[in-house]
Amino acid sequence: MSGTLTTIFSMPVIVAALGYFVDIYDLVLFSIIRVPSLKSLGLGGAELINQGVFLLNMQMAGMLLGGILWGVLGDRKGRLKIMFASIFIYSVANLLNAAVDSLPAYATLRFIAGVGLAGELGAGITLVSEVLHKSVRGYGTMMVASVGVSGAVLANFVAKGFDWRTAFVIGGILGLFLLALRFKVAESGMFQGMEAASVQRGNFLSLFTSRDRFGRFYHSTMIGVPTWFVVAVLITFSPEFAKELHIQGMVSAGNSVMFCYLGLVFGDLASGALSQLLKSRRRVVFLFLSLMIGGIAAYFLSGGATVQWFYAICIFLGFAGGYWAVFVTIAAEQFGTNLRATVATSVPNFVRGMVIPITQLFQLFRHGLGLTQGALWVGGICMVLGLFSLWRLRETFHQDMDFFEEYL
Repeated sequence: MSGTLTTIFSMPVIVAALGYFVDIYDLVLFSIIRVPSLKSLGLGGAELINQGVFLLNMQMAGMLLGGILWGVLGDRKGRLKIMFASIFIYSVANLLNAAVDSLPAYATLRFIAGVGLAGELGAGITLVSEVLHKSVRGYGTMMVASVGVSGAVLANFVAKGFDWRTAFVIGGILGLFLLALRFKVAESGMFQGMEAASVQRGNFLSLFTSRDRFGRFYHSTMIGVPTWFVVAVLITFSPEFAKELHIQGMVSAGNSVMFCYLGLVFGDLASGALSQLLKSRRRVVFLFLSLMIGGIAAYFLSGGATVQWFYAICIFLGFAGGYWAVFVTIAAEQFGTNLRATVATSVPNFVRGMVIPITQLFQLFRHGLGLTQGALWVGGICMVLGLFSLWRLRETFHQDMDFFEEYL
């Protein structure tokens, strides 16, 4: 056991975990400061939702583009190089975000920050999955995800203790500080070995030229969609849902995000450990998706409940969404070394990019069916997609990572 502990607490795992910590801090910060930041720009009323959705979608569109860009570069130039470049971009974007005085500037910088944020998790998971033995690989990615999502807790405390502009500055400084640690991490040996092989690397279009590869890519993406339905709809707009459900007390988006991500920390720890104990990724994801269905039901049946009970449901929803570490590990394990960073980086960002159709569908449904019924319909669609894709994916727990994708 001591050897295992030494391995999973090695520098690549620690740096990847801290990188994801800063990533999550910035990723959820807008959801927490949405209302005060938009009010300071002169917006109010329904515009707090409408423009909030617009800015969130701009950030997610940036992540969608960045997921492709950094993934391809990760397979062609190296895992560490994209970790350096991506964190530099979103750190600078955060610092500039603190000075915005108009909605267009805000939107532009959220898009740029999204591009930068896109490279962090995929590169970290790819690096960790390649430097650790398969017997402890799940523990390593568990560490990255569980430490990383706790960045949301810090984001909430910072947002409550400081002005929203200062919160962005703190995020930028944390990112730049992390750059110094990156110089102590070595590149993946599998990537270095691939440089000497005559094999095509980082061909993103190859995901669409083979039915088998596209199927693995598509289904790896879809199993993560339910988590982002919960975060982007139920948690981000929790104050509006709480009012609709007549929750007794004032619900803040910041607290909802903090409690949800607190649950995610323990969910990631539990799912990662369970996947190692059960020697299965698919069974664990199915268990957590089942828990999520129960959490969503409890959320909409909480009418008239106390604010404490509502936040407890947010914790449970976060715990149920804590299969995120296993989800990204599945994506990394599905593909060969010459396409692994492309997939592991693009898949979580395609999931985040799915926030755009999710929120647009939510906007459409809520105008016709109401806030609660609209969200239930969108949530049902996301759950069906996730469960079907999980059924279609093969088990990868025992997958040897040292292999190449053959482009035919």
